[in-house]
Amino acid sequence: KYYQRVEDREVGDLILEKLTSEYSFENLVCDTKIRKQLDYFIKEHHTADLLRKYDLPISNKILLHGPSGCGKTLASYVIAGELEKMMIVVNLGAIVSSKLGETSKNLAKLFRKASSEECIIFIDEFDSLGKVRDYNQDHGEMKRVVNTILQLFDYLPQNSIVIAATNQKDMVDEALLRRFDLSIEFPLPDIEKIKELVKLTLKNGEFKFDKPRSLNKVIEYAKGLSYYSIQKTLVTAIKRSLFSLAEDKIKPLKAIISIDIWRELISEEKDALKKK
Repeated sequence: KYYQRVEDREVGDLILEKLTSEYSFENLVCDTKIRKQLDYFIKEHHTADLLRKYDLPISNKILLHGPSGCGKTLASYVIAGELEKMMIVVNLGAIVSSKLGETSKNLAKLFRKASSEECIIFIDEFDSLGKVRDYNQDHGEMKRVVNTILQLFDYLPQNSIVIAATNQKDMVDEALLRRFDLSIEFPLPDIEKIKELVKLTLKNGEFKFDKPRSLNKVIEYAKGLSYYSIQKTLVTAIKRSLFSLAEDKIKPLKAIISIDIWRELISEEKDALKKK
């Protein structure tokens, strides 16, 4: 018990969050291809004993890549929920250090912890681990960090899982990319996926639009935004529409969403993203 407390103290600052997830595939809007890849990954762990019986390896390192706001983090929560595993969300700000060799030590501590608890390590912005070069040190420090991750990947028990997410796959070292058992791209949503997202957000008919005939045009207008941006603008439109509903004396059976408010919010979101 004392050893466990010391270990927890050592990795405490390196963990942003330690959680269990109730998310499932029902919460994730994604391409059929992505869904299948995630489903097979989860099935490997559900049938781990069968695979071991035939000396087959179990995939436990997965890279999620693509534009920001397209479901990578949510997918990690879905994996944790479907597998009913504890997930450790890594605090990259605490892991990456300007001190020589410290980043590698921090990573080793974290992987040791995950291995002992057979849980999931989730590393967002995985590409930033390669940015050790930003510190005024020799190029060798970056190589040390990459080599450390390669070794940690190689010795990771198959009951533990690493999920890495990045918006910039091209910045990840080639040797690291090859170590992942699965690499899944999360693209921006197409029209059909936006419609699915709208349906999910509207909670299966709890809300309805004031101008349903204009919905397809607004959905078309939203194309090019991420899942996150689209859902954020829609939720804000729902809230603002409810404000006006609260002022009415006669309450409709369903909450009405103003399609004009949503379109205006989409326009504002596009303008804001252009300025970044």
